[in-house]
Amino acid sequence: MFHDSVVVITGGAQGIGRGVALAYAKSGAKVVIADIDLAKGKQLESELQAMGCSRLFIQTDVSKEQDIVSLMQQTVNHFGTINILINNAGTFQYTSPYDLSMEDWNHVIQTNLSSVFFCSREAAKIMRDNENGGSIVSMASTRAFMSEPFTEAYATTKGGIVALTHALARSLGPDRITVNCISPGWIETGDYEGLLTIDHAQHLSGRVGKPADIAQACLYFTNPDNNFVTGTNLTIDGGMTKKMMYED
Repeated sequence: MFHDSVVVITGGAQGIGRGVALAYAKSGAKVVIADIDLAKGKQLESELQAMGCSRLFIQTDVSKEQDIVSLMQQTVNHFGTINILINNAGTFQYTSPYDLSMEDWNHVIQTNLSSVFFCSREAAKIMRDNENGGSIVSMASTRAFMSEPFTEAYATTKGGIVALTHALARSLGPDRITVNCISPGWIETGDYEGLLTIDHAQHLSGRVGKPADIAQACLYFTNPDNNFVTGTNLTIDGGMTKKMMYED
């Protein structure tokens, strides 16, 4: 389905991003892994090479505009274009609002939210010259709609991504670029087998999520046959946000 499509995945060397990169590789895409972690990026690049996938790792700090510009230009220099962008990179800050510094606040905003705008802008400049435009998918979170204490900076960025998604969909639509976002719930990227029975049972789906669950949504949103779907946020959380959570 994605043969010859060029996919850029930020935060692509680990966690959800890694799962998304593997899914696109198996679907025949040319995969660009953008990540700040050099070792993990090189490791995944080697794995994709062993799979026979066209791939490129570019070390990138998405909190820096120049790194983003360079990422997109290097991709075009190597593969000729960009068809799909997955905005996945992010960081988490767990600090009381009484103690959160301006420096830490700005770092979360730059990494999680500003990067989505600037990556989308730079990728769209290239996509608009494609015959079929392109697709952008960004990772929001169920924390855009519900919160734990001390997560103000993170929640702000994820709520911002949902709003930015429909704004960009409106602006980029005339250039045949779809823009959507995904709000994952609990997606276990570590020791899945070590999870407890209660971890799974509390979900309406009966299990905790996996990166592959998010990857499948990315494949759906970026399938050219689904270009009527834009400006949409898809919650993938095993039904957790549909539960009444009052204590008995």
